[in-house]
Amino acid sequence: MEKILEGKTGVIFGVANKRSIAWACAQAVARQGMRLAFTYMGERMEKSVRELAAEMPNSLCLPCDVTQPETIDEVFKVVGKEFGGLDFLLHGVAFAKREELVGDFFNTSREGYMLAHEVSAYSLTAITRRALPLMEGRGGAIVTLTYIGGERVVQNYNVMGIAKAALEASVRYLAHDLGPRGIRVNAISAGPIRTLSASGVSGFTDILDHIAEHAPLRRNITAEEVGDTCLFLASPLSRGITGSIVYVDAGYHVMGV
Repeated sequence: MEKILEGKTGVIFGVANKRSIAWACAQAVARQGMRLAFTYMGERMEKSVRELAAEMPNSLCLPCDVTQPETIDEVFKVVGKEFGGLDFLLHGVAFAKREELVGDFFNTSREGYMLAHEVSAYSLTAITRRALPLMEGRGGAIVTLTYIGGERVVQNYNVMGIAKAALEASVRYLAHDLGPRGIRVNAISAGPIRTLSASGVSGFTDILDHIAEHAPLRRNITAEEVGDTCLFLASPLSRGITGSIVYVDAGYHVMGV
């Protein structure tokens, strides 16, 4: 049976290690035939990402710091040369200073606020703008990763919640702009998963316990479940969906008090 993404190409931003949600998404689309390029930030991440990328046939592994526009330019220059076009983009990049994720939100520093937004929200727009010439006319898809802390107050999520709210608004505006060009833009709002970024949120274990007790499915989710949803959004099966936030959180988002 032919794989649903055979002959398609994609770029994955945001893999840190094998526990990353972005890695689960990459595995899901690769299993269905997509050729991938991965980005990494700095020497600390390079070894881990290169080792994971080596598991994917004919993949690329490229340096990228989303706060440095020239590195984004270089990624798409290489992708364009090697792939010839682009069908899928996963934005899994997020960052806030650890000290901004404790205490009262009103104590957020200006520097911390701007950094969280640049890396976690604006980067989607910056990356999309550069990907557009490679994606036009191919019926492509862009997916980003968000969290319910962008809609509701989650203790100690603080400035990252504000950044995720900006990210989700960006999805809607980008969907509007790119729809006429045949490109869909969606977000996955994943439940809490033990990842490198989650380790920076104080009280994370308590959050996991709360979800398992109160979500309709009475459990937490897995990265693989997010990956399968990403596969759906990257494929023609979701060709009528854009500008949406798709929840993969065991149903927790429907709960009230």
